[in-house]
Amino acid sequence: MVNEEGFIPSFFSLINFNSLIRNMKFTVYSKDGCPYCIKVKQVLELTKLQHVVYNLGEDFTREQFYAEFGEGSTFPQVICDEQKLGGSVETIKFLKENQIV
Repeated sequence: MVNEEGFIPSFFSLINFNSLIRNMKFTVYSKDGCPYCIKVKQVLELTKLQHVVYNLGEDFTREQFYAEFGEGSTFPQVICDEQKLGGSVETIKFLKENQIV
């Protein structure tokens, strides 16, 4: 792995980077029967990232969902360490940009 400056990161910087990644906490707002929700949950499980899943009708109402993410928001909605990432496409993009997947 070579960084933007053309240098190979040290072993210790890689350990610190991996430690930061493993300490990320993801929250998934999901609903039953949603294929995009399933995809995001599978990716988080496969990467062994810390995450919690809240389900519509069990943990929150649609009104609470819209109050948090905006009227017309779709499922899933993912938060990482209090940063709203968005849906499955934005979450996968975030994971790729941070070289997690």
